[in-house]
Amino acid sequence: RASDNSFGYHPTVLTNLKFDSAILKEEIFGPVAPIVRFADSDDILSHCNSVEHGLVSYVFTRDVGRGLKFAEALETGMIGLNRGLVSDPAAPFGGVKASGLGREGGHDGLLAFLETKYVAGNW
Repeated sequence: RASDNSFGYHPTVLTNLKFDSAILKEEIFGPVAPIVRFADSDDILSHCNSVEHGLVSYVFTRDVGRGLKFAEALETGMIGLNRGLVSDPAAPFGGVKASGLGREGGHDGLLAFLETKYVAGNW
């Protein structure tokens, strides 16, 4: 629902969603957290990677090792593991798929401003 000043939305958590819910296929730029329950991590990974967007994903788990393995398999540019904030000036920022190419920030962000020179020679 719109906030009182109509310039945005109140933070919203959506629960009891099915895997085919339209909101799970959209790239949401707002304070909306769709929650899906699952029993098998391979099954949910397949659903996560089937969308056409991939800016940022969030993984919350008690098993950090399992979370890291899951994060490595996600097709997304950034991942928050047990945290909601992923942006950091020292870290590369960017997505994959329809969420963009390239990175801003961090070492990777500097590469767009550099020219690579290749010298081939016989010594």
